[in-house]
Parts: sequence; C-alpha cells; structure tokens
Amino acid sequence: MAKLLKLRLGVSDDPTALQPTLADCLQALLSQSEPLMAQVIEGLQLAAAPAGPRRIPGFQQPGIQRAVQALAEASAEVRARYTAELGRLVYEGGGKEQAQTEALRFEDLQLFGDEELDQSIEVARAQQEVSQAVDDVLPALDALISTLLGWRTIQSGLNPLRPDVFVRALQACLAAHVPDPAVREALIVPAAGLLGAQLRQLYRELTDWLASSGVEPAMPVGGKAKKGLATGTAVASSVAKTLLTLDRLRKLLAGDFDTPPRQDYQHTLPASMALLQDMKQVDALVRQLEERSRGEPPAPPRDLLEPAPAEGSPRLGRQLGKEVVRLMFDNLTQDSRLVREYKNQLKAIEPAVLRLAQYDSRFFSDRSHPARQLLDRMTQRSLAFTNESDPGWQRFLATVQAAVKWLDSKVIDADTFAELLETLQAQWGEQDQNGRQRREDGARALLHAEQRHLLAQKLAGEFAQEAEGLGVPEFVGDFLKGSWSQVVAEAKLSCVDGSDDPYGYRALVADLVWSVQKSTAQRSRLARLAQMIPGLLERLREGLDRIDYPPELTGRFFENLTVVHQSALQEGRDAQAREAAEAAEAQPSQLPDSVFDDAAIWLAEGEAAGTGYLQPEAGAQGAPAQGPEQPPAAPGELRTGAWVELMVKGEWLRVQLTWASPHHTLFMFTSPAGTAHSMSRRMLDRLRAQGLMKVIADRNVVDEALDQVAKTALLNSLDGKT
Repeated sequence: MAKLLKLRLGVSDDPTALQPTLADCLQALLSQSEPLMAQVIEGLQLAAAPAGPRRIPGFQQPGIQRAVQALAEASAEVRARYTAELGRLVYEGGGKEQAQTEALRFEDLQLFGDEELDQSIEVARAQQEVSQAVDDVLPALDALISTLLGWRTIQSGLNPLRPDVFVRALQACLAAHVPDPAVREALIVPAAGLLGAQLRQLYRELTDWLASSGVEPAMPVGGKAKKGLATGTAVASSVAKTLLTLDRLRKLLAGDFDTPPRQDYQHTLPASMALLQDMKQVDALVRQLEERSRGEPPAPPRDLLEPAPAEGSPRLGRQLGKEVVRLMFDNLTQDSRLVREYKNQLKAIEPAVLRLAQYDSRFFSDRSHPARQLLDRMTQRSLAFTNESDPGWQRFLATVQAAVKWLDSKVIDADTFAELLETLQAQWGEQDQNGRQRREDGARALLHAEQRHLLAQKLAGEFAQEAEGLGVPEFVGDFLKGSWSQVVAEAKLSCVDGSDDPYGYRALVADLVWSVQKSTAQRSRLARLAQMIPGLLERLREGLDRIDYPPELTGRFFENLTVVHQSALQEGRDAQAREAAEAAEAQPSQLPDSVFDDAAIWLAEGEAAGTGYLQPEAGAQGAPAQGPEQPPAAPGELRTGAWVELMVKGEWLRVQLTWASPHHTLFMFTSPAGTAHSMSRRMLDRLRAQGLMKVIADRNVVDEALDQVAKTALLNSLDGKT
C-alpha cells in the first residue's frame, strides 16, 4: 500500500512548512480506499482457497466460495463502490443508517424483525473487530484530528475518519454484492478483521504525517488519555453475561415469556376486589397480598453447568425481567448527573419495581406504564438540582422519601404506582403553580412575536415588489422591509374585527414610496408633497410607537427621509439640499441579512421583559466559556424537557427547555426557581458556539439507562451466548 507521506513531502522538505488541513487528511486517506478494499478482497480469496496458510475451514462451503469469487471477479466495481460509499459517509455523515447502527434504543427493540436483529449484531461484531485492531493507534489520531477540527480537547465522536465509518461502508458494499444474508454474515467479520489490520497501518501513517507537519494534539478531556473506544459504560453482571442477550431481550419486550392470567397477576386485582367485596373475603386476600408484597427471598445464583431454562418458560422471563431492572437501576445509580442522595432513594425504590416486573411485563414494553412514568418524572425533576445545597432540594427530597415509604406500605401493582404518581404530580403542581403561570404568559408573548415575524416576512416581500423599478432609495426599502413590516404585521394581528388594514398602515406604503420617487410629472407634485409630508411623518412615528420600536433603529431612516423631502420641496433649486439628498439616496443598504431569517426575531422591550428574552446585542457580550467543550448541535436537537446549563451573570445556572415555538425560532428555558430565559435560534447557536450553554440531558435519563441495558445485551450477543 502506498505511503501517505510520499503523496505530500520530499526528502529535503521542511515538514512544518506545509501544515495539512482537515480536507488534506480526508483526501489523502480516501485516496487509499481502493487499495484498502483490494487488500480485503485478496485476504478473502486466500481464506477461501482449498489450501494455504490463511485457509479458513468455514470458507470452504460452496456458497461462500462462490461469493468470494464473485467479489474477486467484480473487484473494480466493488472497489469503486466502496470508495463512493466511504466518501459519502465521511463527508455527509451517513444519514439515517448511522442512527440505525449506532443508536440502539431499548424502546425500539421490540419492533425489530429477525433480519434487523441479525444485521445489528452483524455490524456490531464487525465494528468490534475493527476497533480491537486500531485500539492502540486511534487515540493519537483522534487528538490530532480534533485539533484540525478546531477543538482544544479530544472529540473522538466527531472524527470523520473513525472506524465505524469504514465498517458501515464495508457493510453497504457487501450488501450490494453479496445478496445472501447468511453468506454475508459469514463474510463480514473476517472482512472486518482484514479491514482493521490495513486501517491500523493507515491510521499510524496519518498520525505520523500530521505530527511531523507540526499539528499539535488536542488535550484529553479531564487531562487523562483514554485508550480505546469507550462507547458507554455498560453495567454487566455474571447473570447478564450468561442470560441477557439481544434476542431474549426482544422476546421479553414482545411478551413472549408471559403466561396465561393466573391468581398472582396483580394487575387484575381491581375487578377481583369488587367481586370479593361482595363475598366478604377482602380481608383474607389483603393478608395474602401483604405477605407476598414483602418480597420473595433472593434466588440462589444459577449453576452455570445447569441447563438454562427453556426459551419460552415463565421462569426465564422472570429472570430476564429481574436482570433488566437491576441493570437499569445500576446505570441510574452510576449516572454522574444525579445527586447522590437521590441515587440512594432510587436504591430504596428498586425492590418495589423488581416485584412489579415479575408479574407485569408491560413495565418493559410500555413507556406509559405508571411505574415507568413515575421513575421518568422523578428522575427528570431531580436534574433541576446540581447538589444537595440547592434551593428547593429538601422540598423535592421530602416528596421522594414519602414515595419510598408509600411503596413500602402498599401492595405493589400498576395501580399503586399510578396512584403515587398522581399524588406526586399534585404536590409538584402546587409548588410550580406560580412559575407555570409566568411560563404560560411568556409563551404567549413569544408565540405572538413569532407570528408577527412570519407575517412581517411576507409583507416585506410584498413591499419590495411594490417598490421595485420605481427608483426608491435603498434606505426606504430597508425601512419598509424591516421596521414597517413589523408595524403592519402587529396591526393586522391585533385587529379583532377581521379588517385587513385596521389603522391604514398598509396603505401608507404607497404614499411613502410616491414621496421619494424622482417623478417626471411635476405638476401639482409640490403642493401634494407639502400637504402630505407632515401627516406622513406623524403616522410613521405613530405606527412605530404602537409597537414600542426602538427609535435608534429608525434614526437613520428619518434623517435621510427629511433630507430627501426638503430637496423635493425645493424642486431641486437648492444645490446644497439637492447634494445632501443625492448623498442620502446613494448610501448603501444597511438592511441586515437576517430580516428574512427565521433565526433573528425582534421583540419589543415590554414583550422581552416578561420572558427574560436575550436580545442579540446582549449575546455578543458574555463571560468566557468555563465548562468543557462540546460539539455544536442544531437547535432542533434540543427537545422540550431537555436540561441545560446556561451562563448567567458569570455563573452556571441549571435550566430546562420548557417551550419551543411551532417553527422552532424561539425557545424558553426555565430555572428551578421559575425564572424564564428565552432566546432566538440565532442566540441559541451563538451561546453554544461560545461554550456558554452545555446540554446536560436531552432525553429521559431512565430511557438512557434502558438503552445501556440493550447495549449490554448486544455485547453478550457478540460473545455468542444465545
């Protein structure tokens, strides 16, 4: 394989004189994609050969040999396709298939078909094979690529040349040229091993090249180098390693381990209670349930030599259910975002959830199950606090402790969790009542501002078209498309009788355009101008005052308009006035590009006061970034309910995204104390780019803990223990 350095430097060159860019790195490595795939095909041929040191016995099957031979015969086409697919993934990120292969969601697992399940395991095995091959050389490359990306700290997830990109390109290539799924499954792991060996060499050469060219590596987050690709901390136990696999987890979610309704199915109790009430046997039933609710004695560890329970047996389902619950709580108690004392309360809740899961498998498959909802709401609310000294923490902790006592004293079923959730939400609702009213008022003000802005955009286009070709000075066009479109839009939105132009502000546009035209028809023009100008100026200022528009934003307009009108009233006879008017008309447009941009929305001072709105000017001034760097993300990635930390007056403040406008142009965040902080999309982008906003959790923490359970099951599936 060609050396990368030979493509760039001569022997006598100074390596640091021509420092490569990120584009140079991508181009250099992509140029090696065809030789890379050629090496993989050659290795598969040697593995399928009847004799030889690299012969693999499993490759001697006719179907596999035919597939390898077909790859070799179409080598040019395979290499070209791999290059094209790799280039697309490197430059475009891979799109939908990236989410399918990287984001294994617990909640989606029950929807997987056999083919999708096999594909997930197939790709994961291939990624594991490549990752192991490049584990020792990748961290150094990540550090250098992060520098070229502009980061001071290592951002391995942003490396466009990370191993999974090459694996996905390999998978797509094999899927196109090896139609038989069974044959493709047999080929992909050996092919990934060959790919990993060659990729390791490429990574090493690329690292040497960048280092010799004077590129400084980024610093590890936290100051400690991390070897290998850590994709997440998965909690594993001896039971999980022998029992929990992806296929079994899917069956658990699908209810395959459920048994027909029996006496110990507690979710049928409401009807049974009503029947037994008439039979005078309620007391006896309650005593039996209380004895059972104290919990079963822990089952002894299963002897690994003992045959595993049958796949469809209720016993296996209960064991899987217990392990999923334990892993979920283990992930929650290891989450650094949660306050320590809250984690202790979670440990106290775990036994009740374990008892519930034994008889109600809906806990795993139904996100709306009362027990899941209770854990979700409590945990999300706990994210409002960073430590135990935060205001409001003790009050929140008291509600959680009361919930733990409630569960200890009740018969455990779905109705118990539903009743508890209703009680907690009522308590939290009372605590949040004042803040909720302020949020609703703020949301209405922001929604009105967005509607006004969208209507103003439409009107601005109409005004521009109306003035087109009439010789209107640019400063007048600026005013019509910017300030006056807001005035007309506000007047139209505030009208309740359905009038299209309630205050005549829309009709005023024609008068303003006529007053600044260089008309050739001078007869009666002077008299009309003299009569029109005072009223025109008065109406313009009246409209701007009606929406509380800042005078400083229209100062230049009125100065220039007065100069042009004075010259027109003199009919050009005053040379000094005429020159001043010509200078005003010749001034270049100062209309910002953001007038038609949804990301830039203007709010009046009174509107902004009730929403904590951050005006664009305020965003330019801010404290320097204090927190760790994080990748920039589009605002659409933030969901309502997400928790972030926002730099406010030099201090980090934990706030929650409580409202986003329908067009995602305005966002409102609320602190635990109920204080609102709202901003436009442009401001949100700016704060994140400056490191003044850090995303803490954009998904439910409980969902993330269950996703880690699914990843644990995937890792166990890779070990072949099904």
